[in-house]
Amino acid sequence: MADRADVVVIGGAVMGASAAYWLTRMQPGLRVVVVERDASFARASTALSVASIRSQFSTAVNVAISRFGVGFIRDFRESLGVETGIGSLGLKENGYLFLTGTQSGAGVLAEVAEMQRGLGAATEVLGPEALKARFPWLEVGDLVAGSFGPRDEGWFDNMGLLAGFREAAKQQGAVFLRDCVTGLETAAGRVTGVTLASGGRIGCGAAINAAGTRAAEVMAMAGLTLPVEPRKRTVFVIDAPNARHPDAPLLVDKGFYLRPESGGRWITATVPAEDGPCDAEDFEPDLNLFEDVIWGQLYARAPGFDAVKVVRHWVGHYAYNTLDQNAILGPHPAMPNLYLMNGFSGHGLQQSPAVGRGIAEHVLTGGWRSLDLSDLGVDRVLEGRPFRERAIV
Repeated sequence: MADRADVVVIGGAVMGASAAYWLTRMQPGLRVVVVERDASFARASTALSVASIRSQFSTAVNVAISRFGVGFIRDFRESLGVETGIGSLGLKENGYLFLTGTQSGAGVLAEVAEMQRGLGAATEVLGPEALKARFPWLEVGDLVAGSFGPRDEGWFDNMGLLAGFREAAKQQGAVFLRDCVTGLETAAGRVTGVTLASGGRIGCGAAINAAGTRAAEVMAMAGLTLPVEPRKRTVFVIDAPNARHPDAPLLVDKGFYLRPESGGRWITATVPAEDGPCDAEDFEPDLNLFEDVIWGQLYARAPGFDAVKVVRHWVGHYAYNTLDQNAILGPHPAMPNLYLMNGFSGHGLQQSPAVGRGIAEHVLTGGWRSLDLSDLGVDRVLEGRPFRERAIV
Protein backbone atom coordinates (compact mmCIF):
# COMPACT_ATOMS: atom_id res chain seq x y z
CA MET A 1 0.00 0.00 0.00
CA ALA A 2 1.28 3.44 -0.92
CA ASP A 3 1.72 5.82 2.03
CA ARG A 4 1.39 8.84 -0.25
CA ALA A 5 -0.96 9.71 -3.11
CA ASP A 6 -1.68 12.73 -5.22
CA VAL A 7 -5.40 12.06 -4.78
CA VAL A 8 -7.22 9.81 -2.34
CA VAL A 9 -10.76 8.88 -3.39
CA ILE A 10 -12.99 7.89 -0.47
CA GLY A 11 -15.50 5.39 -1.83
CA GLY A 12 -14.95 3.00 -4.72
CA ALA A 13 -18.42 2.51 -6.18
CA VAL A 14 -19.38 4.10 -9.48
CA MET A 15 -18.63 7.73 -8.52
CA GLY A 16 -15.24 7.01 -7.00
CA ALA A 17 -14.32 4.62 -9.80
CA SER A 18 -15.33 7.18 -12.44
CA ALA A 19 -13.24 9.89 -10.77
CA ALA A 20 -10.23 7.55 -10.61
CA TYR A 21 -10.68 6.60 -14.26
CA TRP A 22 -10.85 10.19 -15.49
CA LEU A 23 -7.99 11.40 -13.28
CA THR A 24 -5.63 8.72 -14.53
CA ARG A 25 -6.81 9.14 -18.12
CA MET A 26 -6.26 12.90 -18.10
CA GLN A 27 -2.93 12.82 -16.29
CA PRO A 28 -1.00 9.57 -16.76
CA GLY A 29 1.29 8.86 -13.84
CA LEU A 30 -0.94 10.60 -11.30
CA ARG A 31 -0.93 8.64 -8.05
CA VAL A 32 -4.58 7.88 -7.27
CA VAL A 33 -5.66 5.61 -4.40
CA VAL A 34 -9.31 4.60 -4.04
CA VAL A 35 -10.38 3.39 -0.61
CA GLU A 36 -13.53 1.20 -0.54
CA ARG A 37 -14.93 -0.43 2.58
CA ASP A 38 -16.72 -3.30 0.76
CA ALA A 39 -15.26 -4.56 -2.48
CA SER A 40 -18.31 -6.79 -3.00
CA PHE A 41 -20.52 -3.66 -3.26
CA ALA A 42 -23.37 -5.77 -1.88
CA ARG A 43 -25.04 -2.75 -0.28
CA ALA A 44 -23.76 -0.02 -2.53
CA SER A 45 -26.31 2.21 -4.22
CA THR A 46 -24.56 1.39 -7.50
CA ALA A 47 -25.29 -2.32 -7.21
CA LEU A 48 -28.87 -1.84 -5.98
CA SER A 49 -29.89 0.74 -8.57
CA VAL A 50 -32.51 0.05 -11.25
CA ALA A 51 -29.83 1.38 -13.63
CA SER A 52 -31.77 3.85 -15.75
CA ILE A 53 -30.82 6.98 -17.67
CA ARG A 54 -32.95 9.84 -18.98
CA SER A 55 -32.79 13.33 -20.41
CA GLN A 56 -36.06 14.32 -18.74
CA PHE A 57 -34.82 16.48 -15.89
CA SER A 58 -36.14 19.88 -14.88
CA THR A 59 -32.73 21.57 -14.67
CA ALA A 60 -30.55 22.18 -17.71
CA VAL A 61 -27.35 21.05 -16.03
CA ASN A 62 -28.84 17.63 -15.26
CA VAL A 63 -30.00 17.27 -18.86
CA ALA A 64 -26.52 18.12 -20.11
CA ILE A 65 -24.95 15.63 -17.69
CA SER A 66 -27.19 12.84 -18.97
CA ARG A 67 -26.73 13.83 -22.61
CA PHE A 68 -23.02 13.11 -22.19
CA GLY A 69 -23.73 10.02 -20.10
CA VAL A 70 -25.98 8.26 -22.59
CA GLY A 71 -23.44 8.58 -25.38
CA PHE A 72 -20.68 7.32 -23.11
CA ILE A 73 -22.81 4.35 -22.02
CA ARG A 74 -24.10 3.50 -25.51
CA ASP A 75 -20.56 3.21 -26.90
CA PHE A 76 -18.94 2.11 -23.65
CA ARG A 77 -16.02 0.15 -25.07
CA GLU A 78 -14.96 2.95 -27.37
CA SER A 79 -15.68 5.61 -24.73
CA LEU A 80 -13.35 4.06 -22.17
CA GLY A 81 -10.48 3.81 -24.62
CA VAL A 82 -9.11 0.87 -22.61
CA GLU A 83 -9.85 -2.81 -23.21
CA THR A 84 -11.65 -4.12 -20.13
CA GLY A 85 -13.40 -7.18 -21.52
CA ILE A 86 -16.78 -5.42 -21.33
CA GLY A 87 -18.03 -4.94 -24.85
CA SER A 88 -21.44 -3.46 -24.17
CA LEU A 89 -23.63 -2.24 -21.31
CA GLY A 90 -26.75 -3.45 -23.13
CA LEU A 91 -28.47 -0.06 -23.23
CA LYS A 92 -32.18 -0.66 -23.82
CA GLU A 93 -33.70 2.56 -25.13
CA ASN A 94 -37.37 2.11 -24.28
CA GLY A 95 -37.61 5.67 -23.02
CA TYR A 96 -39.21 7.31 -19.99
CA LEU A 97 -42.87 8.33 -19.80
CA PHE A 98 -43.91 10.92 -17.20
CA LEU A 99 -47.67 11.29 -16.67
CA THR A 100 -49.75 14.11 -15.22
CA GLY A 101 -53.43 14.57 -14.53
CA THR A 102 -53.42 18.35 -14.10
CA GLN A 103 -53.23 21.34 -16.40
CA SER A 104 -50.46 22.85 -14.29
CA GLY A 105 -48.48 19.62 -14.53
CA ALA A 106 -48.95 19.59 -18.29
CA GLY A 107 -47.62 23.13 -18.43
CA VAL A 108 -44.51 22.08 -16.53
CA LEU A 109 -43.95 19.10 -18.84
CA ALA A 110 -44.22 21.36 -21.90
CA GLU A 111 -41.87 23.95 -20.41
CA VAL A 112 -39.13 21.52 -19.44
CA ALA A 113 -39.52 19.52 -22.68
CA GLU A 114 -38.69 22.64 -24.67
CA MET A 115 -35.58 23.14 -22.56
CA GLN A 116 -34.61 19.48 -22.95
CA ARG A 117 -35.02 19.58 -26.74
CA GLY A 118 -32.85 22.69 -26.84
CA LEU A 119 -30.07 20.56 -25.35
CA GLY A 120 -30.50 17.74 -27.86
CA ALA A 121 -33.14 15.55 -26.23
CA ALA A 122 -36.10 14.17 -28.18
CA THR A 123 -38.81 14.69 -25.56
CA GLU A 124 -42.37 14.67 -26.86
CA VAL A 125 -45.40 15.93 -24.93
CA LEU A 126 -48.50 13.90 -25.75
CA GLY A 127 -52.17 14.40 -24.95
CA PRO A 128 -54.47 11.56 -23.82
CA GLU A 129 -55.43 10.45 -27.33
CA ALA A 130 -51.84 10.34 -28.51
CA LEU A 131 -50.82 8.47 -25.35
CA LYS A 132 -53.54 5.88 -25.93
CA ALA A 133 -52.52 5.45 -29.55
CA ARG A 134 -48.89 4.87 -28.62
CA PHE A 135 -49.48 2.86 -25.44
CA PRO A 136 -52.90 1.18 -25.86
CA TRP A 137 -52.50 -0.80 -22.62
CA LEU A 138 -52.68 2.41 -20.55
CA GLU A 139 -55.80 3.91 -19.02
CA VAL A 140 -55.67 7.60 -19.95
CA GLY A 141 -59.09 8.93 -18.93
CA ASP A 142 -57.74 10.90 -15.97
CA LEU A 143 -54.64 12.21 -17.76
CA VAL A 144 -53.96 15.63 -19.25
CA ALA A 145 -50.53 14.91 -20.73
CA GLY A 146 -47.44 12.75 -20.71
CA SER A 147 -43.86 13.44 -21.75
CA PHE A 148 -42.00 10.68 -23.55
CA GLY A 149 -38.37 10.33 -24.56
CA PRO A 150 -38.29 8.06 -27.62
CA ARG A 151 -34.49 7.84 -27.71
CA ASP A 152 -31.48 8.27 -25.41
CA GLU A 153 -33.46 7.05 -22.41
CA GLY A 154 -33.75 3.58 -20.91
CA TRP A 155 -31.70 1.24 -18.75
CA PHE A 156 -28.36 -0.57 -18.84
CA ASP A 157 -25.91 -2.82 -16.98
CA ASN A 158 -25.01 -1.00 -13.76
CA MET A 159 -22.32 -3.41 -12.60
CA GLY A 160 -20.79 -3.45 -16.06
CA LEU A 161 -20.39 0.32 -15.84
CA LEU A 162 -18.71 0.03 -12.44
CA ALA A 163 -16.47 -2.86 -13.52
CA GLY A 164 -15.41 -1.00 -16.65
CA PHE A 165 -14.46 2.15 -14.76
CA ARG A 166 -12.54 0.15 -12.14
CA GLU A 167 -10.62 -2.01 -14.60
CA ALA A 168 -9.75 0.92 -16.85
CA ALA A 169 -8.59 2.98 -13.87
CA LYS A 170 -6.41 0.11 -12.65
CA GLN A 171 -4.83 -0.29 -16.07
CA GLN A 172 -4.08 3.43 -16.02
CA GLY A 173 -2.33 3.13 -12.65
CA ALA A 174 -5.00 3.73 -10.00
CA VAL A 175 -4.75 1.62 -6.84
CA PHE A 176 -7.93 0.23 -5.26
CA LEU A 177 -7.62 -0.49 -1.57
CA ARG A 178 -10.12 -2.44 0.52
CA ASP A 179 -10.22 -0.50 3.78
CA CYS A 180 -12.27 2.12 5.58
CA VAL A 181 -11.32 5.77 6.02
CA THR A 182 -11.70 6.58 9.72
CA GLY A 183 -10.28 10.09 9.80
CA LEU A 184 -9.12 13.07 7.77
CA GLU A 185 -5.89 14.78 8.75
CA THR A 186 -5.97 18.53 8.12
CA ALA A 187 -3.62 21.47 8.41
CA ALA A 188 -4.04 25.13 7.45
CA GLY A 189 -7.48 24.48 5.99
CA ARG A 190 -6.44 21.60 3.75
CA VAL A 191 -6.63 17.82 3.85
CA THR A 192 -3.15 16.37 4.28
CA GLY A 193 -3.98 12.69 4.67
CA VAL A 194 -6.45 10.00 5.63
CA THR A 195 -6.28 7.40 8.38
CA LEU A 196 -7.55 3.89 7.83
CA ALA A 197 -9.34 1.27 9.91
CA SER A 198 -6.41 -1.08 9.28
CA GLY A 199 -4.14 1.36 11.12
CA GLY A 200 -2.49 2.76 8.04
CA ARG A 201 -2.24 6.33 6.82
CA ILE A 202 -2.09 7.81 3.32
CA GLY A 203 -0.83 11.33 2.84
CA CYS A 204 -2.44 13.19 -0.05
CA GLY A 205 -2.47 16.35 -2.09
CA ALA A 206 -6.26 16.20 -2.49
CA ALA A 207 -9.16 14.05 -1.33
CA ILE A 208 -12.47 13.26 -3.03
CA ASN A 209 -15.56 12.39 -1.01
CA ALA A 210 -17.37 9.71 -3.03
CA ALA A 211 -18.79 7.94 0.00
CA GLY A 212 -22.42 7.75 -1.13
CA THR A 213 -24.86 7.53 1.76
CA ARG A 214 -21.97 7.95 4.22
CA ALA A 215 -20.82 11.25 2.73
CA ALA A 216 -21.86 13.26 5.79
CA GLU A 217 -19.77 10.95 7.99
CA VAL A 218 -16.69 11.78 5.92
CA MET A 219 -17.38 15.52 6.14
CA ALA A 220 -17.75 15.26 9.92
CA MET A 221 -14.17 13.97 10.05
CA ALA A 222 -13.13 17.43 8.86
CA GLY A 223 -15.55 19.23 11.20
CA LEU A 224 -17.93 20.03 8.33
CA THR A 225 -21.59 19.22 7.72
CA LEU A 226 -23.43 18.00 4.65
CA PRO A 227 -27.21 17.60 4.15
CA VAL A 228 -26.95 14.09 2.73
CA GLU A 229 -28.60 11.10 4.38
CA PRO A 230 -29.61 7.54 3.43
CA ARG A 231 -33.22 7.05 2.30
CA LYS A 232 -34.50 3.49 1.97
CA ARG A 233 -36.12 2.36 -1.28
CA THR A 234 -37.82 -1.03 -1.65
CA VAL A 235 -37.96 -2.34 -5.22
CA PHE A 236 -40.29 -5.15 -6.31
CA VAL A 237 -39.95 -7.57 -9.21
CA ILE A 238 -43.41 -8.69 -10.28
CA ASP A 239 -44.90 -11.20 -12.69
CA ALA A 240 -48.03 -10.03 -14.53
CA PRO A 241 -49.05 -12.70 -17.07
CA ASN A 242 -51.77 -10.52 -18.60
CA ALA A 243 -49.41 -7.60 -19.19
CA ARG A 244 -46.77 -8.49 -21.76
CA HIS A 245 -45.37 -5.24 -23.11
CA PRO A 246 -41.60 -5.70 -23.52
CA ASP A 247 -41.26 -2.41 -25.40
CA ALA A 248 -42.91 -0.38 -22.62
CA PRO A 249 -41.06 2.68 -21.36
CA LEU A 250 -40.15 3.38 -17.77
CA LEU A 251 -43.48 4.77 -16.60
CA VAL A 252 -43.51 7.43 -13.89
CA ASP A 253 -46.96 8.02 -12.38
CA LYS A 254 -47.94 10.03 -9.31
CA GLY A 255 -47.23 7.31 -6.76
CA PHE A 256 -45.05 4.70 -8.44
CA TYR A 257 -42.76 3.87 -11.33
CA LEU A 258 -42.71 0.74 -13.47
CA ARG A 259 -40.59 -0.74 -16.23
CA PRO A 260 -40.36 -4.06 -18.05
CA GLU A 261 -37.68 -6.54 -17.10
CA SER A 262 -36.35 -9.61 -18.87
CA GLY A 263 -38.40 -12.77 -18.85
CA GLY A 264 -41.71 -10.93 -19.11
CA ARG A 265 -41.41 -9.50 -15.60
CA TRP A 266 -41.53 -5.92 -14.34
CA ILE A 267 -39.70 -3.75 -11.83
CA THR A 268 -41.73 -1.32 -9.74
CA ALA A 269 -41.31 0.90 -6.69
CA THR A 270 -42.86 3.94 -5.08
CA VAL A 271 -41.91 7.42 -6.27
CA PRO A 272 -39.84 8.92 -3.43
CA ALA A 273 -41.74 10.86 -0.80
CA GLU A 274 -40.60 12.77 2.25
CA ASP A 275 -40.24 9.60 4.28
CA GLY A 276 -37.21 10.60 6.33
CA PRO A 277 -33.79 9.04 6.77
CA CYS A 278 -32.91 5.48 7.64
CA ASP A 279 -29.90 3.94 9.30
CA ALA A 280 -27.07 3.22 6.89
CA GLU A 281 -27.29 -0.45 7.89
CA ASP A 282 -31.08 -0.73 7.52
CA PHE A 283 -31.90 -2.92 4.54
CA GLU A 284 -35.16 -4.39 5.80
CA PRO A 285 -37.76 -4.19 3.00
CA ASP A 286 -41.01 -2.26 3.39
CA LEU A 287 -43.10 -5.07 1.93
CA ASN A 288 -46.39 -3.35 2.63
CA LEU A 289 -45.67 -0.73 -0.04
CA PHE A 290 -46.67 -2.96 -2.92
CA GLU A 291 -50.14 -3.81 -1.59
CA ASP A 292 -50.81 -0.50 0.16
CA VAL A 293 -49.42 1.98 -2.38
CA ILE A 294 -48.41 0.50 -5.72
CA TRP A 295 -50.82 -2.22 -6.81
CA GLY A 296 -54.08 -0.24 -6.70
CA GLN A 297 -52.58 2.64 -8.66
CA LEU A 298 -50.91 0.27 -11.10
CA TYR A 299 -54.14 -1.61 -11.83
CA ALA A 300 -56.02 1.66 -12.30
CA ARG A 301 -53.40 2.86 -14.80
CA ALA A 302 -53.02 -0.44 -16.66
CA PRO A 303 -55.90 -2.92 -16.23
CA GLY A 304 -53.76 -5.73 -17.63
CA PHE A 305 -52.08 -5.83 -14.23
CA ASP A 306 -55.12 -7.52 -12.72
CA ALA A 307 -53.15 -10.65 -11.85
CA VAL A 308 -49.82 -9.81 -10.25
CA LYS A 309 -47.38 -11.76 -8.12
CA VAL A 310 -44.31 -10.36 -6.36
CA VAL A 311 -41.49 -12.77 -7.16
CA ARG A 312 -38.55 -10.88 -5.68
CA HIS A 313 -37.65 -7.66 -3.91
CA TRP A 314 -34.60 -5.78 -2.79
CA VAL A 315 -33.69 -2.66 -0.83
CA GLY A 316 -31.32 0.08 -1.88
CA HIS A 317 -30.48 3.47 -0.45
CA TYR A 318 -30.58 6.89 -2.04
CA ALA A 319 -27.86 9.33 -0.95
CA TYR A 320 -30.53 11.98 -0.48
CA ASN A 321 -29.72 15.68 -0.51
CA THR A 322 -32.31 17.15 1.85
CA LEU A 323 -31.77 20.70 0.57
CA ASP A 324 -32.81 20.28 -3.07
CA GLN A 325 -32.35 16.66 -4.24
CA ASN A 326 -29.50 17.64 -6.53
CA ALA A 327 -25.86 16.65 -6.55
CA ILE A 328 -23.31 18.57 -4.47
CA LEU A 329 -20.12 18.86 -6.49
CA GLY A 330 -16.69 20.42 -6.35
CA PRO A 331 -14.29 21.79 -3.75
CA HIS A 332 -15.51 22.78 -0.31
CA PRO A 333 -14.76 26.49 0.29
CA ALA A 334 -13.59 25.79 3.82
CA MET A 335 -11.20 23.08 2.63
CA PRO A 336 -10.47 23.66 -1.05
CA ASN A 337 -8.57 20.41 -1.69
CA LEU A 338 -11.52 18.34 -0.42
CA TYR A 339 -13.79 17.65 -3.41
CA LEU A 340 -17.38 16.51 -3.14
CA MET A 341 -19.39 14.26 -5.43
CA ASN A 342 -22.38 13.58 -3.21
CA GLY A 343 -26.14 13.81 -2.71
CA PHE A 344 -27.38 12.48 -6.06
CA SER A 345 -30.77 11.47 -4.60
CA GLY A 346 -31.26 8.48 -6.86
CA HIS A 347 -29.77 9.61 -10.18
CA GLY A 348 -26.07 9.15 -9.46
CA LEU A 349 -25.39 6.08 -11.57
CA GLN A 350 -26.45 7.75 -14.81
CA GLN A 351 -24.54 10.91 -13.91
CA SER A 352 -21.27 9.17 -13.07
CA PRO A 353 -19.57 9.49 -16.50
CA ALA A 354 -19.97 13.29 -16.68
CA VAL A 355 -19.52 13.97 -12.97
CA GLY A 356 -16.37 11.87 -12.74
CA ARG A 357 -14.95 13.77 -15.69
CA GLY A 358 -15.95 17.12 -14.17
CA ILE A 359 -14.42 16.39 -10.78
CA ALA A 360 -11.19 15.18 -12.41
CA GLU A 361 -11.00 18.37 -14.47
CA HIS A 362 -11.54 20.49 -11.37
CA VAL A 363 -8.86 18.65 -9.39
CA LEU A 364 -6.35 18.95 -12.22
CA THR A 365 -7.13 22.44 -13.55
CA GLY A 366 -8.95 24.28 -10.78
CA GLY A 367 -12.30 24.67 -12.59
CA TRP A 368 -15.11 23.12 -14.60
CA ARG A 369 -14.12 22.55 -18.21
CA SER A 370 -16.17 20.21 -20.44
CA LEU A 371 -19.46 21.01 -18.69
CA ASP A 372 -20.19 23.92 -16.37
CA LEU A 373 -21.34 22.20 -13.19
CA SER A 374 -21.24 25.32 -11.03
CA ASP A 375 -25.01 25.25 -10.45
CA LEU A 376 -24.34 22.13 -8.38
CA GLY A 377 -21.51 23.66 -6.36
CA VAL A 378 -21.10 23.62 -2.59
CA ASP A 379 -21.75 27.35 -2.13
CA ARG A 380 -25.51 26.98 -2.54
CA VAL A 381 -25.58 24.44 0.28
CA LEU A 382 -23.62 26.65 2.64
CA GLU A 383 -25.94 29.56 1.81
CA GLY A 384 -29.13 27.48 2.16
CA ARG A 385 -30.04 28.37 -1.43
CA PRO A 386 -31.83 25.41 -3.05
CA PHE A 387 -31.29 24.56 -6.69
CA ARG A 388 -34.16 22.14 -6.92
CA GLU A 389 -34.62 19.21 -9.27
CA ARG A 390 -38.34 18.54 -9.66
CA ALA A 391 -38.06 15.25 -11.55
CA ILE A 392 -36.94 12.87 -8.79
CA VAL A 393 -37.74 9.20 -9.41
